Amino acid sequence: MKFICYPKCTTCQKAQKWLDSKGASYEVRDIKTDNPTYEELSELYKKSGLPLKRFFNTSGLLYKSMALKDKLPTMSEEEQLRLLATDGMLVKRPILVDGNIVLVGFKESEWSEKVKV
Repeated sequence: MKFICYPKCTTCQKAQKWLDSKGASYEVRDIKTDNPTYEELSELYKKSGLPLKRFFNTSGLLYKSMALKDKLPTMSEEEQLRLLATDGMLVKRPILVDGNIVLVGFKESEWSEKVKV
């Protein structure tokens, strides 16, 4: 499993505690220092089955300062993925990747249902 997170994020910390409490084995990746590439994000997006908007950290300062709420609806998927690949702080976190399962954000009920540990 890959756990892509921002260590200072409290939601990421909760998710990590949850994984640890289940005895899960995972590799940690700091999204700020090792941002997913366009190709990676494209693959994660396809595997997740989620709308692309769910990959944006809509409560983040960068998202707000760039006024992305108004810009995203007029951008193509490719433009949105390329934008996400520019800065890890734009990406919703944590992201948990386990084979073909991709979870974005931490909802304990969803993780309990989908993560096999």
